[in-house]
Amino acid sequence: MAARGGVDSKLYETLGVTRGASESEIKRAYHKLAKEFHPDKNPAAGDRFKEISFAYDVLSDQKKRDIYDRYGLKGLQEGAGSREDLFGGFGGDIFSEFFGGSGMFFGGGGGHSRTRKGEDTLKALKVSLEDLYNGKSFKIKHTRNAVCGECIGSGTQSGKSAKPCQDCRGAGVKMQYRQLGPGLVQQIQTVCHKCSGQGNVIADKDKCKTCEGKKVAQDAKEIEVHVDKGMTHGMKITMSGEGDEEVATPGVQPGDLIFVIQQEAHSLFERQGDNLIMKHTLTLSESLCGFQFVIRHLDGRDLVITRTPGHVVPSDSIQIVENEGMPQYKRPFDKGHLLIRFKVEFPQNHFKDEQTLKLLETLLPARPEFVMPTGDNVEEVDLNDHHPTDYNATQESDDDDEPHGARVGCAQQ
Repeated sequence: MAARGGVDSKLYETLGVTRGASESEIKRAYHKLAKEFHPDKNPAAGDRFKEISFAYDVLSDQKKRDIYDRYGLKGLQEGAGSREDLFGGFGGDIFSEFFGGSGMFFGGGGGHSRTRKGEDTLKALKVSLEDLYNGKSFKIKHTRNAVCGECIGSGTQSGKSAKPCQDCRGAGVKMQYRQLGPGLVQQIQTVCHKCSGQGNVIADKDKCKTCEGKKVAQDAKEIEVHVDKGMTHGMKITMSGEGDEEVATPGVQPGDLIFVIQQEAHSLFERQGDNLIMKHTLTLSESLCGFQFVIRHLDGRDLVITRTPGHVVPSDSIQIVENEGMPQYKRPFDKGHLLIRFKVEFPQNHFKDEQTLKLLETLLPARPEFVMPTGDNVEEVDLNDHHPTDYNATQESDDDDEPHGARVGCAQQ
């Protein structure tokens, strides 16, 4: 893949940022432009919105951005696999516009060796449901192992290389043998204690005072982590190259620092995909005659929920408020729904006198007609409230009173 003659900055210009812009600056620029040119608010700006989304898709992905910074748009076209692999979320039109209407799929390219990386570092990032609804930037203090700046990774004050460990002969490990029995020997590999597995040792008087001969030192820095609107529990936010640095293996790049989103429980809402679910209790009067109540939403708005008289809301029914759920990830102007599960609270026994209840009955739908059966087999019984605990206690008492002989089977003859 050949590098372009000039520096390609078209995608940065599309978002209105410089080539050295940080991830958070790129995200803020995208959110600002997407809000302005989204087709829902600006129907005539459909092509402009596609360009903004395309630019963000490239610059928000570190691998795509690295290729673009080095080789430009043509480099993306020539060396990254198929167009569907790299830009699966965009159609051919926007791709063709950026590549001058070529419309061609990426060629094989290949031939590029993969950079060796160290292990990634995982950290949990606890966020509230409000954070996932509105988006939020966190400034987090991160401490990692970095090549010691004092000794430049040599571990020595003199700058000389450490000497190979005599105990393990530079291997970092030692072999031990254990006799298990006649003719049976077990071979065990252990870490060399003298060099702590490094394979070399540094004289105490020559050890770097900053890292104490370890070649790496603790490096603390503040990292800005941006949680986008609509992100979900378990999603990962990758900070490229912010993992621990290694000096034991030459040529190994630092791993990534990966934050895993951990959503905290909310007192009112439960999230289910892009929908929000909540519970609300109504009185019988509200259920039959209409109601109004207020919900404080995740962005601070007060939603006034109204049901006009005549619309009966049964207990355990679910009503919907459209487009008031969670914003969709990377499509924050498209939202799910708010689902409300209602519970109807009935009044206590004898809440009104008999005369008032008869008047109330005239206002309610007529009860089914009842015809009393006749004959000697007709018997009226009492209906009482059911209390499972009382019922179980009665059963246990009955069992205790039962004669023991009643439980014994027939004796064998």
